[in-house]
Amino acid sequence: MNGNAELLNFIYQNSQMGVDTLKQLIGIAEDDDFKSHLESQYNEYNEIHTAAKKLLNDNGYDEKGISALDKIRTYLMINIQTLTDKTASHISEMLIIGSNMGIINAVKNLRKYKNAESDILSLMERLLKFEEDNVQQLKKFL
Repeated sequence: MNGNAELLNFIYQNSQMGVDTLKQLIGIAEDDDFKSHLESQYNEYNEIHTAAKKLLNDNGYDEKGISALDKIRTYLMINIQTLTDKTASHISEMLIIGSNMGIINAVKNLRKYKNAESDILSLMERLLKFEEDNVQQLKKFL
């Protein structure tokens, strides 16, 4: 697999994790303002996910989604971590940790694939900026 495909698949998987996680957390969160915020995050992740899939398909690459095992593990971890604490503060903390991991991986991948096509790099930078903005926006719910 070439660098363009690898970077696009990273974007695809990262945004898929965001979509799946937020869909689950929207059903768990109890605060209406916080739910509204989660829904706007969900929409942006979904847009990035759709764009990554389109770029993958337009370039003749197969999308490599998150494995079933990783999906199940994430689903269970969210349920366990929110079993006794469904507050916006706790869920925000969980999401900030996830976004920080996404930021670290995005920066590493931007450096690793600095010669990727410009439209792919642009989508990666959009995802990075979105993750950074998420951290800042979620702080108000802590």
